[in-house]
Amino acid sequence: MNLISADGISKAYTERWLFKQISFGLARGQKLALVGSNGTGKSTLLKVIAGLIQADDGNLAIGKGVSIGYLPQEPELESGKTIEESLFGSDNPVLNLVKRYEIAILESEFNADEMQFLLEEMDRLDAWDFEKKAHQILAKLGITNLKQKNEALSGGQKKRVALARLLIQSPDVLIFDEPTNHLDLQAIEWLENLLNGHNTSVIMVTHDRYFLDNVATQIMELDRGRLFIHHGNYAFYLEKKSQRDAVELAEVTKARNLMSKELDWMRRMPKARGTKSKSRIEAFYDLKEIANRDLSKNDLEISVQSVRLGNKIIEANHISKSFGEKNIIKDFSYIFKKKDRIGIVGQNGAGKSTLLDILTAKTAPDKGDIVHGQTLKFGYYTQHSSDLDNNNRILEEVRQIADYVTLGNGETITVSKLLDLFLFPPAMQHTPVAKLSGGERRRLQLLKVLVTNPNFLILDEPTNDLDIDTLNVLEDFLMNFDGCLLLVSHDRYFMDKLVDHIFVFEGEGEIRDFYGNYTDYREALEEEEAVSIEKKSNTVPISTKATTTSVQNENKRKLSFKEQREFELLGQEIETLETRKKELEQLLSNGSNNHEELQSWAEEMSKTNEKLDEKGLRWLELSEI
Repeated sequence: MNLISADGISKAYTERWLFKQISFGLARGQKLALVGSNGTGKSTLLKVIAGLIQADDGNLAIGKGVSIGYLPQEPELESGKTIEESLFGSDNPVLNLVKRYEIAILESEFNADEMQFLLEEMDRLDAWDFEKKAHQILAKLGITNLKQKNEALSGGQKKRVALARLLIQSPDVLIFDEPTNHLDLQAIEWLENLLNGHNTSVIMVTHDRYFLDNVATQIMELDRGRLFIHHGNYAFYLEKKSQRDAVELAEVTKARNLMSKELDWMRRMPKARGTKSKSRIEAFYDLKEIANRDLSKNDLEISVQSVRLGNKIIEANHISKSFGEKNIIKDFSYIFKKKDRIGIVGQNGAGKSTLLDILTAKTAPDKGDIVHGQTLKFGYYTQHSSDLDNNNRILEEVRQIADYVTLGNGETITVSKLLDLFLFPPAMQHTPVAKLSGGERRRLQLLKVLVTNPNFLILDEPTNDLDIDTLNVLEDFLMNFDGCLLLVSHDRYFMDKLVDHIFVFEGEGEIRDFYGNYTDYREALEEEEAVSIEKKSNTVPISTKATTTSVQNENKRKLSFKEQREFELLGQEIETLETRKKELEQLLSNGSNNHEELQSWAEEMSKTNEKLDEKGLRWLELSEI
């Protein structure tokens, strides 16, 4: 039985349908993820389900007694109240239930039926360990000062408080709009585990692809007003979407080929039409709807020429920074090299943004010094769009920097044309900045950074409010960016794809330089924890022989994650090379009248043998370890 059932619901914005005649259901324990480009109506659909706005058409049924909790993208907390009052106020149903139960057990003549109801509700809402659960949620989300007033909180802090309140209340259905925004990586992984091990049903919008893959059991895609449902996680959805797009392209192409013939028939038909003609007329309008379907994608294209980077880039020499008694950075040194691609991870408040400000000379270190190369040109993309002037129009905002921009291929274009490439069409370019959505402001801010032609890009949480399609194109650009990249992001997929080593803020000012991406780092941590546990279990030797064996096992080196991955790929590459070698041998054996072709095969055979020798030796080396 569904907790929520939507039947043919529709919603329009001005004259445009956001979604039309869509239907779906949510069963207990199910996790639905809603995906689609910015502006397709995802957040609007969440508000309709949460009961905040009404659908224009269709029916939305909520099961009897089903409670719903909604986390908006930018939550607002009641002014004048403290965090504690917001979390544990009189409107908290779980807290009220606990209070009622505590009163009941103190009353000797309390109604038995009422007591039975309270016991069942305590079970249903998992309220027995309310205090312990609340403390755990607050600790994981980094909420410590409960006496702080709501109006003093940043947007990210408000988001975490609102999320904590929702998790403490434990409604039957959780509706999340970008729940991972403003959470650090550890908090995101904790939330993943919480939702996977919990019977609560979830409907969510998120751009975090690992979160989607690990949590979602069903993907719902909003595309041009229609809803497509795919059972399975995000990886399965991508496979099915590719197949669906191919089928739809063939269907639309066929419909467009038939349109001219049917249109000619429609124009020639007399007014008095028979039953067969009416049937054909109805089929014509169905065909016309398919043929007019817009399959074009608003693909963001980013290719901006960067300033040449010299040999000397940035030298950080024994940097230290403290705020009061709290060490943020302690004796950190690093010499940046060409094409460095570095990620920065750590808990919120650990000092990640402080390090960026020190490297860009926005903040001075307490000790140590920063040396910049002469050709260094920063592009600094921050978490906040504070540098956007709401009084300007979009075109004016970018023209303050330049009227023309040189692309990566050397072509020079106007700023208006570049805005068009950035999904700001000419009709929109005179829109006031104040009217832009969160995702549009992010895109405009990124454009302003790139127009300056930087050779050292610093991106501080660039993925917030961007849809997945935009993220994919941004990733493609950054992978081809010739300069240095320094990235702070809670999006693990984004981080894994773009960086080859990371700075890890481990606390007390310690920064660890780890070679590998974020997944490599997490796996290395798990290995370290396993070794630590093993060492503790072997602290008391049973015999001299046992001790010797233990030492030998500890001294024996194991393959790292990257070496293990290399070992697996080598086997596949050697097999491919062996197959090609046999093909070349057969071609050379059969011969050819074309001398140049024979020469080409012989050269390829020589190179193939060299690669086989090289990869074979490396495979043997790794297999011995």
